[in-house]
Amino acid sequence: MAEPRRFTGKTLVVATHNPGKRREIAGLLAPYGIDTVGAAELNLAEPDETGASFAENAALKALTAAKAAGLPALADDSGLAVNALGGAPGIYSARWAGPKKDFSLAMKRVERELAGFDERRAKFVAALALAWPDGHVEGFLGEVEGTLVFPPRGSFGFGYDPIFVPDGETRTFGEMDPAEKERISHRARAFTRLAAACFGGVR
Repeated sequence: MAEPRRFTGKTLVVATHNPGKRREIAGLLAPYGIDTVGAAELNLAEPDETGASFAENAALKALTAAKAAGLPALADDSGLAVNALGGAPGIYSARWAGPKKDFSLAMKRVERELAGFDERRAKFVAALALAWPDGHVEGFLGEVEGTLVFPPRGSFGFGYDPIFVPDGETRTFGEMDPAEKERISHRARAFTRLAAACFGGVR
């Protein structure tokens, strides 16, 4: 198995137009002395997410941004997988929020779809892809298990955070201080693996 490619630059494109993800990823990168620039700041187009998995979509977004910007790019594809719904919304998590990305509608849909089910188990999944302009990609996966609660609680976070209580906690991600969530989130777990493989020499 080939050794993972190390990142040796100083600037990474964060390939997202979601300000919440942009802040969270920039915060994870900060201790490594890596500067970030968002896809929106570079006026990069958002590619169609045509992959069949979180990993495929993350790689697609990272490669598109890296080639367009001429810089290494880090992309995330993440979502909520609900046990009773056969893993839905899964890779369609953002689409459930509609064209205006209104996650209050998405959370109401999850609650509606769960009517008649007693089980409330779910997990957040995050795939991170680090891509270079030459087409090389490194990918990493992170998950966190938990339980869904309704109505939504908390004003922190973004997406489905206000309805997700991670195992071992009584608060939703939406009720946690962002720094606290970042230590235990699915994205943080994927990032720990990425950092160990690709940022070991960066300080």
